[in-house]
Amino acid sequence: MHIGAVADDFTGATDLATTLQARGLRAAVVIEDRPVDERALDGLDAVVVALKSRTAPVEEAVAASQRALDRVLGWGADRAYVKYCSTFDSTDAGNIGPVLDAARERLGVDRTVVVPSFPANGRTVEDGLLLVHGELLEDSPMRHHPLTPMTRSRVRDLLAPQTAQPVSEIPLAVVREGADALRAAIDGADPGYLVVDAVTDDDLRVIAAASEHLRLLSGGAALAAGIDATGGHGAAPMPPLPGGRLVVAGSASAATRGQVADAIAAGLPTRQVDVAAAIADPDAEADALAAWVRGRIPRVVPVVYSVAQLSDVRPDPDGVAAAAVERVLARLVAELVGTGEVDRVVVAGGETSGAVVQALGVGMLRIGPQLAPGVCWSAATTADGREVGLVLKSGNFGAPDLFTSAWEALR
Repeated sequence: MHIGAVADDFTGATDLATTLQARGLRAAVVIEDRPVDERALDGLDAVVVALKSRTAPVEEAVAASQRALDRVLGWGADRAYVKYCSTFDSTDAGNIGPVLDAARERLGVDRTVVVPSFPANGRTVEDGLLLVHGELLEDSPMRHHPLTPMTRSRVRDLLAPQTAQPVSEIPLAVVREGADALRAAIDGADPGYLVVDAVTDDDLRVIAAASEHLRLLSGGAALAAGIDATGGHGAAPMPPLPGGRLVVAGSASAATRGQVADAIAAGLPTRQVDVAAAIADPDAEADALAAWVRGRIPRVVPVVYSVAQLSDVRPDPDGVAAAAVERVLARLVAELVGTGEVDRVVVAGGETSGAVVQALGVGMLRIGPQLAPGVCWSAATTADGREVGLVLKSGNFGAPDLFTSAWEALR
């Protein structure tokens, strides 16, 4: 196995696996601590372990990441990859630094690159500053993220409070000198973490070539697009899925809000989660939503969402509302998939995707057709043996018409 990766949420895991597979590596996603028949790993070049650790307490995130790293190394991975979001979602007490510290210690290495850039989705780093579609991170919609509001833009300033290790920067000018010059800069820097500028896909290819000797990589999924690989392994075939279709969106991101608006404009039936009801009795709210969905499938694609506009987001410092919405949407999907009424689901939001996959009891995701940079279909088998097609989409990713167009790839 060439690459063993640990991703801090489920959408990031499918994002990375899709990118690796596009490079010709046979890739799959394994879910947290769920058991896997190791015969299913035969012939894989890359395995990504999907965690639900992005906003977990630090101790839990580190322990889960260590277990995941032990799994992929035990399966024979030559190199390790710590995957985090391209908008570096975290707080001063966040998990990226502690997880990287644990990975460095486990592998016995003294440095790694930090490369969140994802140019195809508008995330770039220049002069050490993370930009989203040309805006500083602190000025982007990520400033209003309900769990990890991003109020600074320098990656070094985001990472430094989370680790005792030095955090250095390598500017774009060095990257543009080529792989040999960049490798010399990486090797000549002080031990610790090296934030490397990247504005284009070509920059990422240079970084990947210059860091091919490093046993530990860290970054968003786009860095993997530069990994040198050979082969022509396409997407896994999707099983025939004749049942109903459903979209559930737990994300408050600008991209997901736009996708909800597009679905409404396209005439899809939509219903918003009643957050107060979800907090008071999440099971009852899930049952009410299930009854509403049953009245519409299989004729059309119902869309159940939590946020349509920024004004729908209310202060939730303890995460009570977010957890209630996750529970409602996960139970909704599990109930309808469990009865066979739904077998294709688009899920928007990393935390929501994790909750849905856990509720379904899925152990492995087989990567299917790509829909957009960082977005794909995957095939999975639930704990009770049902085949299901899943799109696990970062809240920030995908075209505006994703909720209506995603199904075309399955025809």
